[in-house]
Amino acid sequence: MRAVVTRVLSASVTIEDNKVSEIGKGFLVLLGVHTSDTEAEAKKIADKICGLRVFEDENGKMNINPKDAGAKLLIVSQFTLYADCKSRRPGFTEAARPEISEPLYELVVSECRQRGFEVQTGEFGADMKVESINDGPVTILLDTAEL
Repeated sequence: MRAVVTRVLSASVTIEDNKVSEIGKGFLVLLGVHTSDTEAEAKKIADKICGLRVFEDENGKMNINPKDAGAKLLIVSQFTLYADCKSRRPGFTEAARPEISEPLYELVVSECRQRGFEVQTGEFGADMKVESINDGPVTILLDTAEL
């Protein structure tokens, strides 16, 4: 599983001119599911997202986890994180099909909520417009194959 985690001042998802979700301070998480991913990877990446200490303490050091910072999460499915770009036209055979990826995406959302986070989402499989005001900018790439 892969995630692009961006610390934001705000982020939102709009579908067909209708804003469906919005957060203030927190993380915008773009989440991709690999064909070989299981519940174990979903739990591992949720744990890592919820524990990233990238919010500033009183000394300006990135030392505070998102829960202690009062952060919210906006998690958006993003199959293109598994694009194969060997040719000019990306291939997506490494991205899990919806019947596999949607339940694992939902498990990540559930795991984050169980850890006490307010979690907003996009709409799985929809054409979404995602807006964010990045903070820092701080952007972290996570891949369960490397965690």
